[in-house]
Amino acid sequence: MAKQDIDMEISEIEEDDGSEPRVYELGFHLDPELPTEEVKKAYQIMREFIVKKGTVIAESEPEKIPLAYTISRQETNGRRDFDSAYFSWIVYEALPENHSEVITTAGADKRIIRFIDLLTTKDAARHSSEMRELFMKTPERTKETEVDSNAELDTVIEHSAI
Repeated sequence: MAKQDIDMEISEIEEDDGSEPRVYELGFHLDPELPTEEVKKAYQIMREFIVKKGTVIAESEPEKIPLAYTISRQETNGRRDFDSAYFSWIVYEALPENHSEVITTAGADKRIIRFIDLLTTKDAARHSSEMRELFMKTPERTKETEVDSNAELDTVIEHSAI
């Protein structure tokens, strides 16, 4: 994207009077110690709230992931550290005042240990969704596959040198 295009997008954002719907992406981590049914319930509650306030464009149901770094949170019985979480995201279109309500709701849900809400576009959301689907269809390469490939490569090299 050219600098001029970025400047135009920034100025469009600054000129927004709040009367037009915008596209947001809410990404959130759910407590990894929640039972599976509670994780699904927490996700559905957040999704249903967003549906009441706007339109869901793309989404990914929660899946447990290791975190890149430990997230610490102060709770009533002391500090709690998280090294994994259920991660999910929902891209939605809403008016700015409804967006504020979504943020407030996400912040109040104690099952959500951390969240981020970004301004995005429908095209970017669709692209992310397509890339995720493609990634999910791609078989994970195992160490055994690499060893087999290396052995095959060694054999080809040996025979080509003759």
